[in-house]
Amino acid sequence: MATRILTLYVVPFLALMLLATPAHSEGNALLQRLQTMRNASLLLEDNSGQVLQSFRADQPMIPASTLKLLTALIALETWGADHRFHTDFFLDDNNRLWIKGYGDPMLISEEIDLIVTALKNKGLKKIDGIGIDGSYFSSNIIIDGQSKTDNPYDASLGALAANFNTIYVEHKKNSIQSAESQTPLTPLALKLATNNLKPGKYRINLGRQTDGAQYFAEVLREKLIQQDIIVSGQIIKGEQSEKTSCFYRHHNSRPLSEIIKAMLEYSNNFIANQLFLKLGAKKMGAPAGMEKSRQIFTRYIQTEFNWQGYRLVEGAGLSRNNRLSTQQLVDILKKLSPYANLLPAQNSRIRAKTGTLQNISSYAGYIQQANHWKPFALIINQPIENGFRFRLAESL
Repeated sequence: MATRILTLYVVPFLALMLLATPAHSEGNALLQRLQTMRNASLLLEDNSGQVLQSFRADQPMIPASTLKLLTALIALETWGADHRFHTDFFLDDNNRLWIKGYGDPMLISEEIDLIVTALKNKGLKKIDGIGIDGSYFSSNIIIDGQSKTDNPYDASLGALAANFNTIYVEHKKNSIQSAESQTPLTPLALKLATNNLKPGKYRINLGRQTDGAQYFAEVLREKLIQQDIIVSGQIIKGEQSEKTSCFYRHHNSRPLSEIIKAMLEYSNNFIANQLFLKLGAKKMGAPAGMEKSRQIFTRYIQTEFNWQGYRLVEGAGLSRNNRLSTQQLVDILKKLSPYANLLPAQNSRIRAKTGTLQNISSYAGYIQQANHWKPFALIINQPIENGFRFRLAESL
């Protein structure tokens, strides 16, 4: 009750101060406009938890990609900022190289180069086929809010994936080639690139979940050959035998902090929901699945926040069925404050994550005032011009 009473007095007082200062007239107008919106919410607090601005802060709303802040927080508290995800490689009795994935979201082409170098340094000279084991994730993962388009943000998930389960190709008049020098054009990529694409460069997703491990194996095979390792035989799918000892365990060159920074900066849905799924498997065992992860997130929320009125169905903010209030986003930001530098720097005084869906605009992070970073959250669930949230944050 004390917080609510404080809000009633603080907000009008600040509004009067803004009215008295011509330099802040735009900010006052933006706040007044916000208060005319039916589906908008705002909260700004200082470091001690004192409310500086508040408008419907307890109203559950669609958070869009600001939900990634919760995924980032739980991942960091579970594994630690320096944690590095791993992928295992085995050689069976038939000299087949088996790869068992555990959902590392950052197995990009440059990382696969490091894997090939390590395998060669361990004495690998020839393999008779490649086996792929994606059993750490369940085989039918459905993400609420994800569309069946070829856009990168709709990429499928999986225990083993290269380049966020996307390809980048250039379609010329008489040829198709990889649009990035570090990534070879594989048979699967070529097949997707010839699928009614006009001339130009395209970043598209692989489509089916089952194609992720296949594409990883194809990229790896080409890079092994480039390093003069003899590769024969086929790529097969299955479960790696537990009787085979691990030939090489690869730890990603990027720690979790860098992965999360990239996820927040580029609003990467693939990274966010890979982490979401991995967290469920970490706590409840493989195979990773959406329901396990929802249970783990619910358990964390009940233990750390004891929220009411929220809803969580996935970890990236794609779903319009997610619900968080600006108060809950600020609760997240308070616990996330040791990692504030992982949020995108919008300018020298604002570090924040945006969220955008059709008719949904959100913004949450930290505003620097008097050498202190103060948490704020803004959610608007109605049509609004894109620049409004940025101007309002600047005015705060």
